[in-house]
Amino acid sequence: MNKFAVVRSQKPLLSFQIHVRSFVIIGMLISLLAVAIVASIGLGSIRIPVSEVLKSLVGMGDSTFQLVVVNLRLPRILVSVMVGAALAVSGAILQALVRNPLASPDLIGTTNGATAAAVAFIAFSNGTYSIHWLPLVALIGGFFAASLTYVTAWKRGLSPFRFALIGVSISAAMGALSVYFMISGPLYLTSQALGWMSGTVYGTSWDHVLTLLPWVVGFLLVTIIQSRTLNVQELGDDIAKSVGVQVERKRLILIAVSVALAAAAVGIAGGIGFVGLMAPHMARKLVGSSYGALLPTSALLGGLFVLLADLAARTLFVPLDVPAGVFTAAVGAPFFMYLLYRSKRE
Repeated sequence: MNKFAVVRSQKPLLSFQIHVRSFVIIGMLISLLAVAIVASIGLGSIRIPVSEVLKSLVGMGDSTFQLVVVNLRLPRILVSVMVGAALAVSGAILQALVRNPLASPDLIGTTNGATAAAVAFIAFSNGTYSIHWLPLVALIGGFFAASLTYVTAWKRGLSPFRFALIGVSISAAMGALSVYFMISGPLYLTSQALGWMSGTVYGTSWDHVLTLLPWVVGFLLVTIIQSRTLNVQELGDDIAKSVGVQVERKRLILIAVSVALAAAAVGIAGGIGFVGLMAPHMARKLVGSSYGALLPTSALLGGLFVLLADLAARTLFVPLDVPAGVFTAAVGAPFFMYLLYRSKRE
């Protein structure tokens, strides 16, 4: 059996190969994610049968179930999936550019920069400005931290090793700023800032879905289009230049895409960690290292991971709604230690 299927089109002029095994795995992950979404909608303080969930999704359910499904749970679940997908793809991009399997959005300060800006907004706005400005503020903070890392690391070009080291330093500084802003603001806002720093999709609505959807979908498409560039960049600068890739220009574009995805996710859901580290690793085990398949697989795994974390957060400790970031950290920290141990042995 041929491992690849060739797709050709005259209008528009298009030709590409599909790895059959990867295509099947992606299809299975889509099905698994759909099942997880339906199951997650039905579970909670109010249990809803699957039949009623499906009826409510098409507008034919009981009015009470319709309210819970459409207005309360579905927006939260969709935001969870998009946040997970954005963080996972952001991490996959950085792992290719930095050529380090331990890279994630935290590495270049994106996550902590976005968090610091958002915490400062919460602590010092005193409710003067709408909370709907929070995603934009977090996005600005993420771009500021990543830009600072990029400019500081630049020295007749950008060395991935220097970029990673300086990124860790910037990330630590932004984390310290977050704590400073939190303790400097009014005491009654500290708990709100602390909960947001832990990472949660609690209280998300259709406004958050509509805000995040075009951003995530647009940049995911840009990333998939640039998948060949990622494949080449992972081989090293010399090889990339030898095949005609404008290394620094492409690297800058891809870093900007990575920052945009991570900062948008943090702006909506706070500091949900380790998704950008774990999902690309799991994807490599399933579909290999070709970014044409790795990126969508990472996005699906990241979305599934945050969805399950949020499901555990709102069902295991009822009536408490624990931040989803607590569960991603509980799984991600041992995973990170495992990667460090494996890297040391290799």
